[in-house]
Amino acid sequence: MTRLTRKEEELMKMLWRMKKAFVKDLVEAYPKPTPHYNTISSLVRLLQEKGYVGFTAYGSTYEYYPLLQKETYRKSMMQQMVSDYFDNSYKNAVAFFVSEKDLSEEEQAALIALIKKED
Repeated sequence: MTRLTRKEEELMKMLWRMKKAFVKDLVEAYPKPTPHYNTISSLVRLLQEKGYVGFTAYGSTYEYYPLLQKETYRKSMMQQMVSDYFDNSYKNAVAFFVSEKDLSEEEQAALIALIKKED
């Protein structure tokens, strides 16, 4: 799976959150400064052409919904990140994130419990 552009990802996040939306709903949901209606419409159509977004037609109006599930995309992007930046080692990735943030004892215990659960 190819990585979405920043703008595509931003729009997909809104669709994942909203579940389905018309372009006007997406325009209203965008943070300021809001892109032009035509820009958002073009971006949605591009995602639809790529197979990431589906639609239901109501005459000449379209309601869009995500075909690409958030979890599927997240898993693919995390696998790519681990491969690209951590020598394909989840151990190296976890070690990096742990070293970047001082984890509380509770967070450490929860992380250890997750690791043990997977064994």
